[in-house]
Amino acid sequence: MSDNKIGTMAWLDLSVNNAEVVKSFYQEVIGWKVDNISMGEYDDYAMLEPINSEAVAGVCHAQGVNKDLPPAWLPYFLVADIEQSIAAVQAKGGTLMTEIKAMGSDKYAVIKDPAGAVCAIYQKI
Repeated sequence: MSDNKIGTMAWLDLSVNNAEVVKSFYQEVIGWKVDNISMGEYDDYAMLEPINSEAVAGVCHAQGVNKDLPPAWLPYFLVADIEQSIAAVQAKGGTLMTEIKAMGSDKYAVIKDPAGAVCAIYQKI
């Protein structure tokens, strides 16, 4: 990943109890296409923009690594060093909502800012 992407939104996820119904909602409302992502016993969904089929978001079941996430859109922002970013979160009055988790070789954590807004920080390895 080039340094010029640091600070941009890398991904957008929504975790809900019934991802099947919600992904269909966004298919009809926005026109997104769907790519099923096997999670073993169930599928989560990569939502694809309708023209070029580029993955732009995920609609996931609130299970597994997503079981504690609220039913709200969660942006993932790219950071250069997740450990430094977590230290800054805590030093500036934010809260670490999850431990650092792995997605392949990449790392992410869900945080809350001092105003209570939730997002994720994401380091691409």
